[in-house]
Amino acid sequence: MAPTKKGKGKKSAKQKKNTGPDEEKYRKAVLEVDTLKQHLVLRRDMARQAMADSEGLKQRLLDLEKELEEARGDKKDIYEEMIRKYQQLQHQTDTRIHRLEAETQNLQAQLAACQGDLLQSQLDQARMLEEKDKAVAEMQRKVDEMETEYEKILHGSLDCVLSKLQSAKLTWEKEATVIHMDYKHQLKDFGLNPLYI
Repeated sequence: MAPTKKGKGKKSAKQKKNTGPDEEKYRKAVLEVDTLKQHLVLRRDMARQAMADSEGLKQRLLDLEKELEEARGDKKDIYEEMIRKYQQLQHQTDTRIHRLEAETQNLQAQLAACQGDLLQSQLDQARMLEEKDKAVAEMQRKVDEMETEYEKILHGSLDCVLSKLQSAKLTWEKEATVIHMDYKHQLKDFGLNPLYI
């Protein structure tokens, strides 16, 4: 049974090595998704700030128009200048808003793509783990079958060896008895008592 446990340990180590690149890819995908989310939040805040700046400019224009009416100076030139600056600032703000909206859409598309890749990576990893578990279970079944067969062979071999040893023991005992009896007769022939030797 001990060799079976060692085999499992080796398989686990190999599984860890095989799944290493997939786990690294998974971690990178998660990090990239988090980074894109943070970037998207920053872009949204910038767009909101641009809208707030636009409202501030509109309020400033209204204040200047009120001062213009009160001053009654070069009303026409000042008003036209203010309109021109307002239009310029409005154009800049609109351009910035459109650019930020385009970047936001691009980031959302990238986020969706990364989430799709992450989901596919998770599905692939789950499938690979399932296949590996099946392979390990099949190998364990084969190991158990081989262990059972080897036990049968070992028991059969041991029974055969024990039978041969028992047969050899009986033969040796018979030979030893014959030799012992021969020595006993020879000692008697010489007039010696075998019990005193």
